[in-house]
Amino acid sequence: MNTDIFRLDGEVALVTGSSRGLGAAMATALAEAGADVVLHDRCCAGDTERAIREKTRVRTKCIVADLSDRAESMRLVTEAVEAMGKVDILVNNAGIIRRAPATDHKDLDWDEVLEINLTAVFRLCRAAGARMVAQGHGKIINIASLLSFQGGVTVPSYAAAKGGVAQLTKALANEWASKGVNVNAIAPGYMRTDNTKALVEDPVRCRQIIERIPAGRWGEPTDLAGPVVFLASKASSYLNGHVLVVDGGWMGR
Repeated sequence: MNTDIFRLDGEVALVTGSSRGLGAAMATALAEAGADVVLHDRCCAGDTERAIREKTRVRTKCIVADLSDRAESMRLVTEAVEAMGKVDILVNNAGIIRRAPATDHKDLDWDEVLEINLTAVFRLCRAAGARMVAQGHGKIINIASLLSFQGGVTVPSYAAAKGGVAQLTKALANEWASKGVNVNAIAPGYMRTDNTKALVEDPVRCRQIIERIPAGRWGEPTDLAGPVVFLASKASSYLNGHVLVVDGGWMGR
């Protein structure tokens, strides 16, 4: 097999929420595969940009945008194109989580989580997807979750949003696969990130989670490096509307 099909030289990737955690790891992986990378977060993803520049010679650009503001999604894509000339790959990673029992889950928390984790994902897909359809090729990779399949506990807004991300991925794939645009998703399992800090630090819950994972460990952000490069590359050219679970075996148990 020609491994060049995994290379991304000449491609431009936009990765949201890439200042740390999963986003930083995926942005770095795409850069190491040869893609120029536009980094995004609510504050500058400077650490990620420095790490990429130390490891690669690709172009990078940091754009600050608050995705709770609907106008910011279009601006983010527009500025990415102005900086790099195009966008070939979109990774919708930015997200938040609010934990509370359903009986106490505030309307504001519900609205904020749905706005950033689902509505902003659609708006970014729409903005970048229109350009990809026009150019006849593109890769959109949405970040779903195990809670795209399961209900979770005390995270009703997050579960609802991630369920929506999985269905949105399939809906867009149905429309755009014939136009050269692949829309797929990654559903990470339990990963060590800021969003899971409370679980990692809870000795009882942390032990229960590890006992349930056949791999016997929490996932690390770098565990998404291979999957994101695969979905962004020509190696996945016939993959459409798929939600790729990367969970150490959790869902197979």
